[in-house]
Amino acid sequence: MKGIYIHIPFCHQICHYCDFNKVFFKNQPVEEYIESIGKEFAIMKREGFLFTNVETVFLGGGTPTSLSEKQLDRLLAIINEHVEVSSLKEFSTEANPDELTFDKLQVLRNGGVNRLSIGVQSFDEDLLKSIGRTHSPYDAVRVIEEARKADFTNISIDLIYGLPNQTRAQWEDTLEKATNLELPHYSGYSLIVEPKTVFYNLMNKGKLPLPGEDLEAEMFGILIEHMENKSRMQYEISNFAIPGYESVHNLLYWENETYSGIGAGAHGYVSGNRYSNIGPIKRYMEQVDKGIRPIQHTHIVTPVEAMEEEMFLGLRKTDGVSTTLFHEKFGRTLISVYGDIIRSLIDKGLIEKNGEMIRLTRRGVFRGNEVFQQFLT
Repeated sequence: MKGIYIHIPFCHQICHYCDFNKVFFKNQPVEEYIESIGKEFAIMKREGFLFTNVETVFLGGGTPTSLSEKQLDRLLAIINEHVEVSSLKEFSTEANPDELTFDKLQVLRNGGVNRLSIGVQSFDEDLLKSIGRTHSPYDAVRVIEEARKADFTNISIDLIYGLPNQTRAQWEDTLEKATNLELPHYSGYSLIVEPKTVFYNLMNKGKLPLPGEDLEAEMFGILIEHMENKSRMQYEISNFAIPGYESVHNLLYWENETYSGIGAGAHGYVSGNRYSNIGPIKRYMEQVDKGIRPIQHTHIVTPVEAMEEEMFLGLRKTDGVSTTLFHEKFGRTLISVYGDIIRSLIDKGLIEKNGEMIRLTRRGVFRGNEVFQQFLT
């Protein structure tokens, strides 16, 4: 496997849009859970999983930086016991601006973390409050300054558009303030209202004033143009970077590579098998205490599904899908499998052929979901 995702399900505050596996931090068995991460590593090793050729580790959540310095230090020590961290191409963690202190930054750096993905979302204070965030725009600026002092150079921030009551002017102001920080990587996501979230409940009650589709598309266009003007190249639909700072871990997902998921509710893809771990923390810990992998669901990916995934994941990348690599992976040419669909999408101006690559056109980027749907049976 090339990557490892480790899930930390604790949060001091639950954001109104978040549907990931998470719980409030207070009164949770945090130290015990961290030890369970090590137990799951050990179980996987006993079952023959090798962590010798791992290229990336990603700490996600929840909020990994909700942990204390001592808890983070223990988590990183466990990871270092099982993974040759010094040989990783990338070791990332998600972070919240108001929880990431200088002391935590030093712990992360000493533990081998070399990339930060900071959930800023907006530089508008009112919008931050309305979506359940507890940090201020000042916190975001402060933590980036401190991260640089702690010797982090690979820093990314997440931004969200299409928020309730968000205006074009607010989005433009957020983008200007974000890029003034001169970071090497930015992610810009449109809001998706997921079930079992605060926003979903408000939407069902008719109390979620979202921007319309036209304004959301306009905001996406503004994002692309703004990043281009700042020399941050769009390498994936929602991601922009100075060349050389693309997210190595996320590219594993879009290139349909293998990775392990460790922790409560984590997902993995190994040896043609997609799996998800048990979500509830107590049940997850009980399973690993018994020396059993805490698998909730497994799905063996069929050849047809694997080819579909190659297309709708790969087309998210600006480079697109390699016809050569497709043939090497599946023993069939891309045209023999999807020729009619590809020709139709080319005729509609949504995809194009560039050498050996099939990729979205500029118009297709705005209608990505429509394109991806064509490759699903």
